[in-house]
Amino acid sequence: MGNGGWWRWWGLMIIGAVVAVASSGSQRKEDLLVSRIAFGSCSDQSDPQIIGTWDDHDYGLNDAGKEFSAKISNQELLLDFLEEPQDSPRRKQAGVYASYTFGPLGRQIKVILLDTRYHRDPLSSDGTILGNLQWTWLEKELNGPASAITIIGSSIQVISNLSATTGPLISSESWGRFPKERDRLFKLIADSKRDRVFFISGDVHFGEIARYDCATGYPLYDITSSGLTKSIEEAVPPPFHFIVRFVASLTPTTMRVMNQNCRFSSCTYGQPNFGAIEIDWDATPVTLKIEVKDINGLTVTGVKMSLLELQAGSINNIATMKTGEYWRHCSPEVTLPWLVRYRLAILFYCAVAFLLLALIGFTYAAVLISRRCLGKCKFD
Repeated sequence: MGNGGWWRWWGLMIIGAVVAVASSGSQRKEDLLVSRIAFGSCSDQSDPQIIGTWDDHDYGLNDAGKEFSAKISNQELLLDFLEEPQDSPRRKQAGVYASYTFGPLGRQIKVILLDTRYHRDPLSSDGTILGNLQWTWLEKELNGPASAITIIGSSIQVISNLSATTGPLISSESWGRFPKERDRLFKLIADSKRDRVFFISGDVHFGEIARYDCATGYPLYDITSSGLTKSIEEAVPPPFHFIVRFVASLTPTTMRVMNQNCRFSSCTYGQPNFGAIEIDWDATPVTLKIEVKDINGLTVTGVKMSLLELQAGSINNIATMKTGEYWRHCSPEVTLPWLVRYRLAILFYCAVAFLLLALIGFTYAAVLISRRCLGKCKFD
């Protein structure tokens, strides 16, 4: 973070040991206070502006949506943590969505923070994520004054193949679980004719960069950074990290940005990480670099492009690269070939079947050996 920069929390500000039970108000306040102290101890002296929204663990209950009973009180706690002014509109509305504009004219960056929790219907409903009021607000924001860059923040992934491919083993949240809502989001961006839009997301406890080419006439990127407080590889002992990386290599790469600069071949990163955005305003044309970095600040995956590439007409609405029977950077989860979608589940059940057969074989062999030994003892 440099002078005049800003720090963006995208959820996962606090992680409890028990994530299936709602936190009490006093415990929530204590956890948020500890998180603020920890953040203050690791930030530099540039005093960046801190902005943010929440994800499920900050919200108060794992994978929770509009049904969560403590959302009103927890909204106040979150806004206190973010040091939101007492007269802020965020303290009067249902949800923590907000927008900010940084920079001088011609170099303005618009940041739109979505609330994907407060109004979200159940995961299996294909209902709404944002709710009517937030959709109306978002449409107004996208149709507002132009900006050089627009960053839309969603605590859950917008562009990902995981939500349809990890089942039934892992239940992952994403906009892919609400295909009608995601289509509505893409259409809203396209209809607004707003160029140079990309997403930032979190939630999944690993980092990756995804891309979607078939919505706006230019690539829509989704940089996922998750997280500084907890990561997927930390859930298993270090000797088993290779298993996590092997599983990651089996997930579909249809939407993922793949390049030789990735730390691992899957171009995902399951250790603590953070996202970084770098804009070179002095370059001709202006360039944008989005990266996921490890805790030492080293890049684990990233992509660099000119802002001209993020303008309507830079690509056709139909992706130019075809992989097998589906379009790269274009085919959503539901259109992927059956084998691609469920190869993780197939591998898992085959492994379980192999272990069961091995156990049965071992037991059968042990019984045979025992009988022979008993028979030999009786004969002697």
